[in-house]
Amino acid sequence: MRDDGTEGGAAILDRMAEEAARTGRISLPESGVLASATPKYTPIDRTPVCVSLAELLAKDIPVREPLLSPWLTEQSLSMLYAWRGIGKSWVALSIAYAVATGSAFLGWQAPRKRRVLYLDGELPARVLQSRLALIVASFDAEPDPDGFRILTPDLQPNGVMPNLSNYAGQEAIDVHATKADLIVVDNLSTLARSGKENEGESWLPIQEWALRHRAQGRAVLFVHHGGKNGQQRGASRREDVLDTSIKLVRPDDYNPQDGAVFELHFEKARNLTGDEAMPLDVRLVDLDGKAIRWDWRAAEAGIVERIKALLTDGAGRPEIQQELGVSRFQLTRIVEKANAAGENIKLPDGRIKGAKT
Repeated sequence: MRDDGTEGGAAILDRMAEEAARTGRISLPESGVLASATPKYTPIDRTPVCVSLAELLAKDIPVREPLLSPWLTEQSLSMLYAWRGIGKSWVALSIAYAVATGSAFLGWQAPRKRRVLYLDGELPARVLQSRLALIVASFDAEPDPDGFRILTPDLQPNGVMPNLSNYAGQEAIDVHATKADLIVVDNLSTLARSGKENEGESWLPIQEWALRHRAQGRAVLFVHHGGKNGQQRGASRREDVLDTSIKLVRPDDYNPQDGAVFELHFEKARNLTGDEAMPLDVRLVDLDGKAIRWDWRAAEAGIVERIKALLTDGAGRPEIQQELGVSRFQLTRIVEKANAAGENIKLPDGRIKGAKT
């Protein structure tokens, strides 16, 4: 505030930033005031840093330690997606809690407790509270004090979460995100609200935000909706920067009375090899409303039967890979193991060990 009672330039900009972070909207000051409000900054050298091969090889770069072994590590960018109602938020919350408590989930192990920030964009606070109470009751360990932090709409003054698509929203989130080892964004549709989902340009601000956190040592797990075509909704370029992409799908014989039953597929997994990347059959079991239990097994048994049925229908290797959500290597490995166990499966466009001619 100036001596004459009017706001100075910095004060005006501070007020505008606070309003933008709070409401997602900016109210412009009266004509002529904005120009005078602009502070004078010392130019910053933004020349990209370039190093020689020798300098890069000589750098002491820390190993990316696991957060939830084997697929979720420090500085990793991952995505979990599924059609609505399959159970992706249950999975994301359980992943977050396992990381925060140094526990196991679906056979994956967190070596030690880490700090987690969970950004929830759509659940009513009561529903989120109830789900977390069941999850907490299902684990033996607890997070450290402030080891599991939550931002959710109902607890915000205006009921609206900051928008990750703009800088003001990112700054508001970063007040809390800089204290975390893992940031879970659940979900992109509600927390990144600018532009069109099917336009790659709309993803760029969120990607840059995630890369900044990766450079500072944090991991980010995005939760997203699947589209009618079975793939993630919107632009496919999101996957370019990701280390891991996980897809949840209903089994072919799914009955709504079965509840939360799904297959978990690693569509992209830079940190996994061999059996680590194999699909899982997963079931969420309600224990009389007091706790939950996750049952899982390798999905190979059911997948082998689906491969045989698809071959009977005349499907080729590409169609089978697309239908099952597995890579060429994964499909070959499944069939080889099945043949070693007594099956006689031969894919029409490739040689498989153990198949009889």
